[in-house]
Amino acid sequence: MTDETGEPIAEREPDDGAAPAGGAAPTTSAGEMPPATPAAPVERERRPAFERIGLAAVAVVMACLFGAVAVAAFVGGEYFLAAMGFVGCMMTLVVGGTTLLRG
Repeated sequence: MTDETGEPIAEREPDDGAAPAGGAAPTTSAGEMPPATPAAPVERERRPAFERIGLAAVAVVMACLFGAVAVAAFVGGEYFLAAMGFVGCMMTLVVGGTTLLRG
């Protein structure tokens, strides 16, 4: 495969068990699909405590802004917008809490 200048374009080599470049799926001698091998779980490195606290602080500030929108909308009679602001506030607090605790 080449581009407009005639230079070759690198193609990705198929991983173990992946479909070959032609698009055909690998099969056994009987024509059946081989059993799928589960991928090994990837261990993620935990964030440093300082970073987790900083991200949680940003989440608290954003939650306060969503809460302010919810209160202002409720006072102004825009109940749907108030509900959206409240849900945004709660979701931001939950995500900030999980970032702080789980890392």
